[in-house]
Amino acid sequence: MIYELSLVTKAELSDEEVAKVKDMVLSVVKEHDGEVFIEDDWGTLTFAQPTSAGIEQGRYLYFLYKANNVNNVELARRFRINDGVLKHMVIAAGEDESKVGEIVKNVKTPFSKKYAGSVTDTDEEGGDPAKDRRRFSRRKSCWFTARKIKADWKDPQTYSWLVNEFGKISPARVSGISRKHHRFADKAIKQARNIGLLSHLSGRTAQGRNS
Repeated sequence: MIYELSLVTKAELSDEEVAKVKDMVLSVVKEHDGEVFIEDDWGTLTFAQPTSAGIEQGRYLYFLYKANNVNNVELARRFRINDGVLKHMVIAAGEDESKVGEIVKNVKTPFSKKYAGSVTDTDEEGGDPAKDRRRFSRRKSCWFTARKIKADWKDPQTYSWLVNEFGKISPARVSGISRKHHRFADKAIKQARNIGLLSHLSGRTAQGRNS
């Protein structure tokens, strides 16, 4: 199975301490006969919403790898006993290992330097995305289906427009997206909130130091 791992450490950790966390992930995956395809450091981001403990920033690390579920159980155990780790999230990215190249190619997020961008950047019709989505909403056709993309937790441009200023998700009857893509978007929004990229109370997203 192919997995995505998003890991958030305390912002005050030194580069050396962060490197130890990265090495720990790599070693655990290797111990379970896995393979890491992407290891990416997004740097320090300001959370979309402070944690319950009042923490406002964290350093984000992202990994794409293949491994078994025992690997993920061990990683979760290591994260729980590591005082430097604030949050972590593991998501299944696919079962077919032959499609790893395609999955890696499609990794896009504005939080990364190495994989910067959004799948919406290749919009063939061009123009203002906000106006484009309103146009689709008016004619009740699915914006996602037309572009052959789906909402992705690490790409806010694919879902943030569905969340209003109070953190409410627009229903499909209002946004005009299909029920299938509404489920995808709802899942991506919950994942983004879980890892601190999107607020529970507003449409605010996480910001980098230079944002």
